[in-house]
Amino acid sequence: MQSRKTSVDLWHQKPYYSLDAWCKNTYGRKLYKAALDIGCTCPNRDGTLDTRGCIFCSAGGSGDFAASRQLSVTDQLTQAKSLLSSKWIPEPGKPSLIAYFQAYTNTYGDPDRLLSCYEEALSSPEVAGISIATRPDCLSDIILEGLDRLQLLYPDRFIWIELGLQSIHDHTAARIRRGYPTSVFYDAAAKLHARRLPFIVHLILGLPGETRLDLLESIRAVNQVHPFGVKLQLLHILKGTDLALLYEAGKLPVLTQEEYLDLLTSCIAALSPDICLHRVTGDGPRKLLIAPQWSLSKRNVLNGLHALMKQRNLRQGDNYEPGTSYTL
Repeated sequence: MQSRKTSVDLWHQKPYYSLDAWCKNTYGRKLYKAALDIGCTCPNRDGTLDTRGCIFCSAGGSGDFAASRQLSVTDQLTQAKSLLSSKWIPEPGKPSLIAYFQAYTNTYGDPDRLLSCYEEALSSPEVAGISIATRPDCLSDIILEGLDRLQLLYPDRFIWIELGLQSIHDHTAARIRRGYPTSVFYDAAAKLHARRLPFIVHLILGLPGETRLDLLESIRAVNQVHPFGVKLQLLHILKGTDLALLYEAGKLPVLTQEEYLDLLTSCIAALSPDICLHRVTGDGPRKLLIAPQWSLSKRNVLNGLHALMKQRNLRQGDNYEPGTSYTL
């Protein structure tokens, strides 16, 4: 566990261990995400489990910022480089892109095609590594064996798996139509650890019916599986989702900025200081976002978070409880 004095240097003056800090500590520079869409679907969309998706998921399958699925991976990366040109100039021998397979479930489909897409990204000289967004119930042995092979072929590139957990509570999972029991998440985490594949756990703050205690139990349970990273995401109400119908019917309150920052601060303080925090808010697409509108000002949210943590004299891990477990 990092001491406060040590973390000042390793965390680059933030009160938590951010992805940006990890990149600078590991590569000596900032890395930039290129969001990709490789034409995947999801068992919650194609009729295997359901056709409606999770109640918060937009028609873009959480990949609303991704490039066009009509383009090859290479062409999508080229497009991303163009969009990043105002803040990033590629340097030979210094890969600075994270190829983020974001839209829908990116381990669900034909394994040969999927593995070919991952390899196409890994082979790009400007890609430092890849991050694959998926579901814990969509990690087949064929995909995992293929990822093992790619780790051997590209030892200088990282491969991350991002698991959409959202909550450890099965009553919440049923409410949001997640489609798998939490036991599946624990099985997936064990498989990934066994293959030395770093994984990131996605949690949502503000889910329908979730209490502060529910949320902190999710944080503490995730601590126990020792992921490489965690993403903490504000619940967004997006057009065209079942969540939007609940909101418009007055059946779903949304968090104010003050409520969100209060919850977020508590979550970060309870999170193990050894876990890299990949996200502390979220970018809802402006054209789809119904609420909360305050989330569009990401800078205000981050500034408010840092100010509140300073005011409360809190840093990541201050309320971490090693060894705490819960009966789920």
